[in-house]
Amino acid sequence: MTRPGRHFLQIPGPTNVPDRVLRAMDDPTIDHRGPDFARLSKDVLDGLRPVFQTRGPVIIFPSSGTGACEAALINTLSPGDRVLIMETGWFSHIAWRHPAEKLGLQVDYVPGSWRRGASPETLEERLRADTAQAVKAVVVVHNETSTGVTSRIADLRRAIDAARHPALLIVDTVSSLASIDYRHDEWGVDVTATGSQKGLMLPPGLGFTAVSEKALAAAKKAKLPKAYWDWEPMLKNNAAGFYPYTPATNLLYALREALAMLQEEGLQNVFERHRRHAEATRAAVRAWGLEIVCEDPREYSNSLTAITMPEGHDADRLRSLVLERLDMSLGTGLGKLAGTVFRIGHLGSFNDLMLAGTLCGVEMGLRLAGVPHASGGVMAALDSLAGAPKTEPALSR
Repeated sequence: MTRPGRHFLQIPGPTNVPDRVLRAMDDPTIDHRGPDFARLSKDVLDGLRPVFQTRGPVIIFPSSGTGACEAALINTLSPGDRVLIMETGWFSHIAWRHPAEKLGLQVDYVPGSWRRGASPETLEERLRADTAQAVKAVVVVHNETSTGVTSRIADLRRAIDAARHPALLIVDTVSSLASIDYRHDEWGVDVTATGSQKGLMLPPGLGFTAVSEKALAAAKKAKLPKAYWDWEPMLKNNAAGFYPYTPATNLLYALREALAMLQEEGLQNVFERHRRHAEATRAAVRAWGLEIVCEDPREYSNSLTAITMPEGHDADRLRSLVLERLDMSLGTGLGKLAGTVFRIGHLGSFNDLMLAGTLCGVEMGLRLAGVPHASGGVMAALDSLAGAPKTEPALSR
């Protein structure tokens, strides 16, 4: 059935794709061995570095973010290597633990609360105990999409340094890059993995890895089998603006436009916008009398908010009613949070009015589903937005 108006896509990704990006993607496909493509390729490879806040290489794969995660592992590790993965939620398991075990790595899955980020104290304790320095890599999800909890990567790096441990630091930024402040170089990250469909405002289909010199050195010794995901031929071909196989040309058009939009707004302004929307969403949740999954305010996600339903009420029923009656998609609960949690995505190409409409839809849905709540969540969010300071405009390009 045709529905009037636009669908509200408020899951934590894929996010709304801006019209500018959709129009850019509509350009004719060109020869991926020709000079026009080489210029396009170099534009996006150079343009990505400021987003990762790195001076090193960024490698683009025609893949999902999960592909970039696998590339991070197989390019830096060898069969039987010990990997320490911090449990933070569904994606620390499905995107990292599960593939690592299938690749033949020895996984230490450090238990953690799905309501808190990775613990720097626990990490330091684990690494100090590893006197043989058998752990070759530490894996952390920066922003756990299933829970709305952000791990403190700078603190985790300090924990690794305090333990005087040489392990690589591998970080998943699938739902945080270009939404939450992230500093690949400054925080001493060795591999950052992410995807195109969230903060970068693109359709799904591109995976990215930002790589340190330490990671490149590890790649020279790594023995896990690789072909499609191999960094070496990618970097060699990228130097001239090309790829060792057919790239996703039209998604690269889209990426160039998305990077231009981020530059025009200014990356710090992008982060501030996401912070404002996240704080306003949390104000609404508190006013409704509902519970935010994340327990530590230092670890609140600025990309999404995960909300626990009152006991006896089904989150999936709420989501179904909101979709059927209001034409809005909300994020489902994943893993052990299935049926008890719903998630509001507030990242990517998103503004104050879109947030107000989203929260209005949630409040209407709570009424439709008969979920006990107080009224006034939308007004609390509007008050939060009205009180937030304005950001300075970005310098023109």
